[in-house]
Amino acid sequence: MSRSLLFTARLAASIILLTGTGDVHAAGPDIEWPSYGNDPGGSRYSPIEDITPQNVTQLEVAWTFNTGDVADGSEPFRETSAFELTPILVDGLLYACTPFNRVLALDPETGEERWSFDPGVDTTADYANQLICRGVETWLDVQAEEGAVCRRRIFTGTLDARLIALDGATGKPCADFGEAGQVDLSGSVGSERWRGEYSITSPPAIAGDVVIVGSAVGDNQRTDAPSGVVRAFDVRTGALRWAWDAAPPDVAPGGRSPAGWALSSPNVWAPIAVDEARGLVFVPTGNPTPDYASAWRQGLETYGSSVVALNARTGERVWSFQTVHQDLWDFDVPAQPTLFPLRRGGVEVPALVQATKMGLLFTLHRETGEPLFPVEERPVPQNPDPGLVLSPTQPFPLKPPPLIRHQLAPEDAFGLLYFDAQACRRSIESLRNDGIYTPPSFQGSLMYPGNAGGSNWGGVAVDPERQLLIANSSDLPWVVTLLPRERFAEEKAANPGVEISPQDGANFAMRREMLMSPLGLPCNPPPWGTLAAIDLENGDIRWQVPLGTVRDLAPIPIPWRAGTPNLGGPLVTGSGLVFIGAAMDDYIRAFDIITGDELWKARLPAGGQATPMTYRAGGRQYVVIAAGGHGRANTRLGDAIVAYALPAE
Repeated sequence: MSRSLLFTARLAASIILLTGTGDVHAAGPDIEWPSYGNDPGGSRYSPIEDITPQNVTQLEVAWTFNTGDVADGSEPFRETSAFELTPILVDGLLYACTPFNRVLALDPETGEERWSFDPGVDTTADYANQLICRGVETWLDVQAEEGAVCRRRIFTGTLDARLIALDGATGKPCADFGEAGQVDLSGSVGSERWRGEYSITSPPAIAGDVVIVGSAVGDNQRTDAPSGVVRAFDVRTGALRWAWDAAPPDVAPGGRSPAGWALSSPNVWAPIAVDEARGLVFVPTGNPTPDYASAWRQGLETYGSSVVALNARTGERVWSFQTVHQDLWDFDVPAQPTLFPLRRGGVEVPALVQATKMGLLFTLHRETGEPLFPVEERPVPQNPDPGLVLSPTQPFPLKPPPLIRHQLAPEDAFGLLYFDAQACRRSIESLRNDGIYTPPSFQGSLMYPGNAGGSNWGGVAVDPERQLLIANSSDLPWVVTLLPRERFAEEKAANPGVEISPQDGANFAMRREMLMSPLGLPCNPPPWGTLAAIDLENGDIRWQVPLGTVRDLAPIPIPWRAGTPNLGGPLVTGSGLVFIGAAMDDYIRAFDIITGDELWKARLPAGGQATPMTYRAGGRQYVVIAAGGHGRANTRLGDAIVAYALPAE
């Protein structure tokens, strides 16, 4: 090559690198997203650097796929849909599931459908947790020959409690798994009052040669609800390999299931994390049901609202850490534990961070469960109403600080107009209000945060190189009122739009609702949703910004960046970008991970209450998000999977 040609080539390469545009990464290898959180530990981090802070504004829609599966609650549907999907990418196919539990294989470069499988779920049934499927999981049989049937298996759980194994190449059920490709999970856990009281909404987890599932159980219905047992099945045959009952062996106040597991025991409805190297499975547990009655369930609380490490081979408990004692607030652990290497003094420590509804982050040693930032037990409100048992203290990490507020005084009441704020003030004054961990009461108690506060199933993302954690949080007040048993039917009939549940077997029913102003806004001041970066080395909040606008909530589309409640989680890339939907306006956004600046946003065809993912295929990096809205959050419903990429050359 001549000197002038060499100079020209170098200049062109320099321009490409400086601007971040062009086809510099076209020769890069394909990079997959092989698990719900990319890795089994749920980091939601990808090292791909093609899309950068410099070129992110050039992102455009590469393809859109419409599933056709959406329900608005009108006939024939009894429930609404919530498109909470995060797809996975393996072997050159993008695998997804719809709110109707259909499983799809798509071309990752075009979005064209390669195959679909319909398990035949009754979408008109009354499911306790809406019509939801958050994702699927996969396993590769390295002992099978290339091209063998079901060498690549796709596992999915269903709303009617089945575990299904599909051939990754064709979508046909794996005949050697269970009965004709499926295992019925419902019968052995106890009787269901209706099909759908017991469901699978989160993706299964894979640990070695077992596939592991938890369950979602209808809240606040009764003291003898189906068991929350966690089970592991052989990936090839579907045979039960082990079961972990989150109740001590001698405790079963609600009775036992046909298989001998305690009824109403804490369940695991959120995604499960796996440490393959250490042979550990980390399960985030809920609280025993019903949520707001505790006197009857003593003993069932032992592993409730906890992070529990299980032996992946046997299911035996290795350690547990409880985030809430005697949980009376529905503060069940809502998100996948996130595994990451914590750097301290030049040494990498195997760490786990657990996000919670209280806006607290617990950072634990993966092998022992010991806190890596100090945790102290602090006195909390007491003097419960009859039928409730309280813990005198609750655990609070000293670092990181809470991501949301824990106190709401009458003088803090918010309203757009004077009368609006005054109505909120009077409401707050009428309630029992002792701060976080105020017990529910017959008077009516302010729950701040409430059961929809802090983090939810979207979890957090960790950048292991920069040692930064990204968390989105909701900040909302709720009211919980205990109801005398004899008033349940009357209250239920008089308030058709309010959650009023029987808590059969307990001494009282319950009523739960968000504390809203007459104009329909939360009674606490904004922001009602934030995005934050936490320095994992020192536990400090690096930055925190409002997430979302009221554009799609207000009567007129005002882009007031007040921060909104949010559902879904963040994605972090190696180039230093944070991608997130989640907010209650119809946008996906990109933030600078160092500064928290919003760099890009794009309008979605429906609510983006899902966690995005990314991959490289055919030389291009794609960012994909499910945009189908969330029925109970009242965001715009739809059925789209949208992929973004830089312009093709």
